Amino acid sequence: MDILELCDRVRQIAYDIHVYHGHGHLEKVYENALAHRLRKAGIETRQQHPINVYDDDGTPIGEYAADILVEQRLIVELKAAKTIAPEHEAQILGYLKSSRLEHGMLINFGSYKFEVRKYIFTDSKRPPATENAKNTKKDLNRIT
Repeated sequence: MDILELCDRVRQIAYDIHVYHGHGHLEKVYENALAHRLRKAGIETRQQHPINVYDDDGTPIGEYAADILVEQRLIVELKAAKTIAPEHEAQILGYLKSSRLEHGMLINFGSYKFEVRKYIFTDSKRPPATENAKNTKKDLNRIT
């Protein structure tokens, strides 16, 4: 399954969770629900998975725990807030840049209205995280 299909599957499953559970739960409840349903769908899912953070020269400088790492190539950051705030966007973009993964999703379950945003980070100055990653020029995209 290509990355766009994977994102569509994650988006639909997250939306189904939002419809069923509504808003008002803690972030961990949504994390567990999403991980459970992704696994039921046969999608490799890791919760609170450590991801290495690299400096600009490729030196590992630390790690953080992704809320959910899907298929080893998609970081899913979850929120249970009134709305997606600029600091939430900065967080997912920082994770993508520092981890050298290209694709991320930010999903907010805290609002009555379902919110999901897809991010793609490419940078020609860094080596690709996977063999088939396409790095052409420095580019930051948000797809909603």
